[in-house]
Amino acid sequence: MTLTIIVALLCAVAIAGIGGALTVIGPWYQALRKPSWQPPDWAFGPAWAVILGMAAWAGVLAWEAAPDDGARMLVIVLFAVNGVFHILWNPLFFRWRRPDWALIEVVFLWLSVLALIVGIAPFSTDAAWFLAPYLAWVAFAAYLNLAVVRLNRPFGVSHEAV
Repeated sequence: MTLTIIVALLCAVAIAGIGGALTVIGPWYQALRKPSWQPPDWAFGPAWAVILGMAAWAGVLAWEAAPDDGARMLVIVLFAVNGVFHILWNPLFFRWRRPDWALIEVVFLWLSVLALIVGIAPFSTDAAWFLAPYLAWVAFAAYLNLAVVRLNRPFGVSHEAV
């Protein structure tokens, strides 16, 4: 179990690190109009740290409870797909400055979390429950993303051409 915990934590740290490296809180982001109910910027790091820590623990529980190699492969695939969608949102929103594209992508992120919950629940209901805050946070993030798009659109249009 110790190796499983180490691998899960390394994966969570890698996902958080890559996501953080792709997040640029610069003048463009600061200039965006945001809803009054958006949490302060400093709150996102700790929130994601807790959520990814819980996801790592869910991965450990699911891996340990998986009955065979096929089930363990399912756990890996579900978490890998989720990791890709988790990381992809950041460059869409922050690097490419396309909150509208990020809004489309966040649906796939949410669905990947739901797939994780449904996919690992047969092995460990505790693991599935550890992912519930992740699902809720991504739903909240999607709603926040929608609000930013509505307050700031259009994106990807040169202001000289308008």
